[in-house]
Amino acid sequence: MEPTIFTKIVKGEIPAYKIAEDDRYLAFLDVFPTTKGHTLVIPKQQIDYLLDLDDELYLGLMAFAKKVAAAVEKAIPCKRIGVAVVGLEVPHAHVHLIPLNKMGDMNFANKQQYSKEEFEEVADKIRQAYETA
Repeated sequence: MEPTIFTKIVKGEIPAYKIAEDDRYLAFLDVFPTTKGHTLVIPKQQIDYLLDLDDELYLGLMAFAKKVAAAVEKAIPCKRIGVAVVGLEVPHAHVHLIPLNKMGDMNFANKQQYSKEEFEEVADKIRQAYETA
């Protein structure tokens, strides 16, 4: 199986704006975000389809995502965090955590562009919120 872009991020072959990490999961900013703070949460193990994860890995992913979502919500002004699983663009299970202020913030066709400095600033804010949680 060909390594996905997410597997390459896990292995350190591709840079990412990392938010949180443990031995099984990784959270990092989506570089094609719908809103500022849009974060992806993945299992480090490359499995294409979320529903193919065994129960332990799936439940662990969701628990990890919940903790990351709390940090995103603390760091980025929003009404709540939207959670989405689409799974069509990258064949590696992942959960989108999207800061929401309006329904349109979940529209994946509305990709925002930010500078490297903006991504770094957002990642730092969320990382600090995660580490102090």
